[in-house]
Amino acid sequence: MVKPHGGTLVNRIATDNERDVLLKEANSLPSVTLSDWSLSDLELIANGAFSPLEGFMNQNDYLHVLKEMKLANGIVWSIPITLPVSKQISNGLEIGQDIALKGSDDVIYGILTLEEKFEYNKDVEALFIYKTLDKNHPGVRKTYEKEDVYLAGPITLLNHPLKQFNKFQYDPKNLRSLFKKRGWNTIAAFQTRNPIHRAHEYLQKTALEMTDGLLIHPLVGETKKDDIPAKLRFESYQALLEKYYPEERVQLSVYPAAMRYAGPREAIFHALVRKNYGCTHFIVGRDHAGVGDYYGTYESQEIFEQFSSDEIGIEILKFDHAFYCKICENMATAKTCPHSSDAHLHLSGTKVRSMLRKGEVPPKEFSRPEVIDVLIKGMHSDEK
Repeated sequence: MVKPHGGTLVNRIATDNERDVLLKEANSLPSVTLSDWSLSDLELIANGAFSPLEGFMNQNDYLHVLKEMKLANGIVWSIPITLPVSKQISNGLEIGQDIALKGSDDVIYGILTLEEKFEYNKDVEALFIYKTLDKNHPGVRKTYEKEDVYLAGPITLLNHPLKQFNKFQYDPKNLRSLFKKRGWNTIAAFQTRNPIHRAHEYLQKTALEMTDGLLIHPLVGETKKDDIPAKLRFESYQALLEKYYPEERVQLSVYPAAMRYAGPREAIFHALVRKNYGCTHFIVGRDHAGVGDYYGTYESQEIFEQFSSDEIGIEILKFDHAFYCKICENMATAKTCPHSSDAHLHLSGTKVRSMLRKGEVPPKEFSRPEVIDVLIKGMHSDEK
């Protein structure tokens, strides 16, 4: 099986015995309340999804990631994983202290051993990560909304955040065991924050022709307001898989991370994380993790050329823009279809969302009718 990024699958989850002791201690510690974004990062550090990270980044790693897309030790990493707090809160904390990490529900989810605290430049972070200072970009807007100081240090998880999709919640260790049990040596991962339309299905099934299994790994953490809610999306995934995919060769599992919308840098991040989950291949299509027109159509594929295959450690499956050809009467790309663009129906999650919100039913060439039925019913239900 593919090795985790950095060579070892990190485990920062307290054992039952440790948890009881640490929880008692945590009640008397200074505390910091985490946003939902930071809470999901805490869990993904702890369960190894963000291996080799063992905690929130220090300044040296942070700056290397911004400038070089590598940690200070030279391991490729493209997105900073940081814990922001206000200057007021930071001033009340001392280096070397253990700090209780709480959720908005006042539950103690973990402990941070504070090794460093540092201020950062939001303009610099936004330019390096998102390549723009435009606050219409959701990632940039989020950057400017964050507090001004980052806390750094190793973490220990004491309580798991509540699970919305218990049946499909697999951490990296669990998924690796499942793949091994099924005898899958090669696994392609597909990241999505949208319902799966026919172009997605085409990419997934093409990848499945090359591998033993397919991991459909939808992101269910924080997304922008106009994205379709995770619960509704998940119902559509189940409806699609039930009728159109071989059950024994596909695994559906949630990825409880926040969406950064960082385009090329997030494509690398998504690939490395899926390697930690045990996948050997990662699908990158048109404008992966993009938003609006901030990134080039294939920029999220081209960025991988900056690193060797050994540095990335997971095979990237790069796909052209897929469309439905009315003459071929099937899905295709420019590599396989000889017909002019007049015969092509170009699909996108944005277009499907827009049609649904206008009360329009996308044609069957856009998406399977079972998926559309779920989305229409769910969206109408939300409006009542």
